[in-house]
Amino acid sequence: MPTLNMRPLDGVTVVTLEHAIAAPFATRQLADLGARVIKVERPEGGDFARGYDNRVKGGLASHFAWCNRSKQSVALDIKSKEGEAALRDLIRRADVFIQNLAPGATERLGLSADRLLPDHPRLIVCDVSGFGAGGPYEGRKAYDLLIQAEAGLLSVTGTATEPSKVGISIADIATGMYAYSAILAALHLREKTGRGSHVEISMLEALGEWMGYPLYYTYEGAEPPARTGAAHATIYPYGLFETRDGQVLFGLQNEREWSAFCRTVLDRPELVDDPRFASNGARAANRVELERIIGDRLGTLARNEATSLLDQAGIANGNVNEMAGVWSHPQLQARGRWREISSEVGRIPALLPPGNSSAFEPVMGPVPALGEHTEMVLEELRVG
Repeated sequence: MPTLNMRPLDGVTVVTLEHAIAAPFATRQLADLGARVIKVERPEGGDFARGYDNRVKGGLASHFAWCNRSKQSVALDIKSKEGEAALRDLIRRADVFIQNLAPGATERLGLSADRLLPDHPRLIVCDVSGFGAGGPYEGRKAYDLLIQAEAGLLSVTGTATEPSKVGISIADIATGMYAYSAILAALHLREKTGRGSHVEISMLEALGEWMGYPLYYTYEGAEPPARTGAAHATIYPYGLFETRDGQVLFGLQNEREWSAFCRTVLDRPELVDDPRFASNGARAANRVELERIIGDRLGTLARNEATSLLDQAGIANGNVNEMAGVWSHPQLQARGRWREISSEVGRIPALLPPGNSSAFEPVMGPVPALGEHTEMVLEELRVG
């Protein structure tokens, strides 16, 4: 059973000037591990992600519910004398200060790393931005779709005739996870050196790292991978295929699986050594002919028959779930991945963060209302 009286980041205080997804997603991970995350918001409206929609019980924004549990919300006008003083006092007491304001905002507020670190040598300052400091794009604002375009993701996502964005905020998520891991590394380094540091995370660089395969695929001017919808651009067969009564998704990874696929699923053992399909490169080059062969066979099978044969052959396959299928996914249910958390609209479900530890349970605290903790935190500052 987990030991619930201690978590990895107990005693760590994070002060954040954050909005949207990238920084809030990073700090939610820290909060899950026990950090006290104090989210400083504008008194008028707060984090603008609060207003993205109202789909959660008819009042709470889906993005905000996802990224902001287990935090404390403090509403401060940081452009006022009192608000600025309170923010500086919070930073003085913090272990981590993270921000993803517009380019240049923290410099104008006097809260840049080069201003803070001389006075707070144990502080970790994390700046999250679209393009990073320096270079011609330094001052440009960014958002998820724009970064998907700049990093080349749109060029490899979609169909042959039309590019498409990824349906989730993938650039924000990549950035948030790199910010999270970099902050953990900085905290670990501080334990060794006694000193804080400046961590800088750019959305373009985060998503650029994830583009490694298509980048290397086009090394020295080679042709880029084609946009192939739900299929794989360079591995075949890999993607969605039609059965008699619906679609099945599967993919082959190696020659052992190709042999098993021919013998068990296609019932065509002679295809194993057919030179047209003797390697992945050959199968990809002869995709149209192989697609016809697969379609002729799967078209005679019900979907459950096809998945049964794929399972027998040891070939990974799965459902093309819509959101309702994820809410009720039997594997998530069986592994007990759902919890309930509190919010201003009532109790709502939330997935545990990935990774099981035998030592602790994640915090899974409430989603805060705007300014819910202002008086409590300001009283701590007055008393302290």
